[in-house]
Amino acid sequence: MMRYVRRRDFLIVGKFLGTIMQAVGIIVLLPIIVAVIYNEGHYPSFIFPSLLSIATGTLIRIILKRYPISGDIIKLKHGMMIASLGWLWATFIGALILMLYLNIDFVNAAFENMSGWTTTGLSIFSDVQSLPKSILFLRSLEQWIGGLGVVIVVIGVLIRPGTAASRLYKSEARDERIKPSIVNTVKTIWWIYITYTIMGIILYCISGMPVFDAVNHTFSALSTGGFSIKNDNIGYYHNNIIYLISMLLMTLGGTSFIVHYQLLKGNIKNVLKDVQLQAAITFIILFSILIIYLGRLAPMEGIFHVVSSLSTTGFNISPTNTMIAWPAYVKIILIACMMIGMATGSTGGGIKLLRIITIIKGIYWEIIRILAPEGSVIPREISGKSIGDVEIKEAGSYLNLYLVFMFISWSILLLYGYEPLNSLFEVASAQGNVGLSMGITSATLPTIPKIALIFNMWIGRLEIIPILVLIRGIIEAFKR
Repeated sequence: MMRYVRRRDFLIVGKFLGTIMQAVGIIVLLPIIVAVIYNEGHYPSFIFPSLLSIATGTLIRIILKRYPISGDIIKLKHGMMIASLGWLWATFIGALILMLYLNIDFVNAAFENMSGWTTTGLSIFSDVQSLPKSILFLRSLEQWIGGLGVVIVVIGVLIRPGTAASRLYKSEARDERIKPSIVNTVKTIWWIYITYTIMGIILYCISGMPVFDAVNHTFSALSTGGFSIKNDNIGYYHNNIIYLISMLLMTLGGTSFIVHYQLLKGNIKNVLKDVQLQAAITFIILFSILIIYLGRLAPMEGIFHVVSSLSTTGFNISPTNTMIAWPAYVKIILIACMMIGMATGSTGGGIKLLRIITIIKGIYWEIIRILAPEGSVIPREISGKSIGDVEIKEAGSYLNLYLVFMFISWSILLLYGYEPLNSLFEVASAQGNVGLSMGITSATLPTIPKIALIFNMWIGRLEIIPILVLIRGIIEAFKR
């Protein structure tokens, strides 16, 4: 039997994973600044996990120095395994902080941190306003970093240009290039992201939101994360201006960075031609009309939750009890939004609009091929880019995989006695990295369903294939 994963492959993975561990250690130390400002203490809860991450990463890199590993030999399979393990490690370190600080068990701590890093926004805490400000900031920071991607952050700061950067970039389900160099592309994305972050904080402050609230909610909105520092989420403020700013930031987060680059350069014509942006606007208008007129929701309530669901942010302005009482029709529409998501190359989750467009166009082209005279050539393009059978099959295969994993977790929730439609809503929210909840997610959720939703969040963020590559590699390692 052919070996697809060898010992050398794990050495390559280890080298770059060590770098990610070091970066994670630095990131999780930043909330200690908030702890100092608000005199909260508990500094060791941040320091020990941070030092563990930095030391472990450094030790791995020192050990592997004896094995000469060039960045040019890294392949896509290595990048995928590095990304998968990197997100798990980030979750583990974040979980240690919550365990030390809040004295909660590992599964609950891991759930909260996986939700943070993957920009999902589902929370086990029913009273987030009782949490220390440093922990609230940690959750928001994880989402802000996770919106770009843990590996991409490392590329922009620590990795030199070359094959390694290219493979790692693609490993986190990104393929768009703004600049010829991947490293320069990542740096450009960083500047766009930081610019919008500053803009969001200023807009929230002008609307009357306190600075700390503005920082946290900008981090969550722009990363399409959805964590809030208020029990009633954005609905706490009862302010239409804040709702509009939130919708703007959520939409920006769900839009491709290529479109943002064109916008900031003033190429409005190219922005308006973007097929994913056109589809997003169409879906927002269509689903909002359906929810408002057929679901009987108030206009602001309907539009806000459509934007929140489609952008996969998960902010809400209605209390959970109100959402649970929504008509089934409204829940089904929002489930569709959460599954679809917005643009590839954005901070959002879900299946992504480009895949949906490719599948729909593929069906249309097949119908035209059957109807057309034999031997006819059917042009197949999306936004001027030629689309072949491979792209159509990949989009269809991903949709099938996506539905399979949703079905598995949905079945688990049903086995534990949860209501069918609300359970499907929760699973769609977890795997789409959204964060809207029907009240199922809580600290009291049984361990098995909780682990299932953790897995959904993980595969949803990395778009399934990297996780399957990692699992196959581990199975081969154990076989030997």
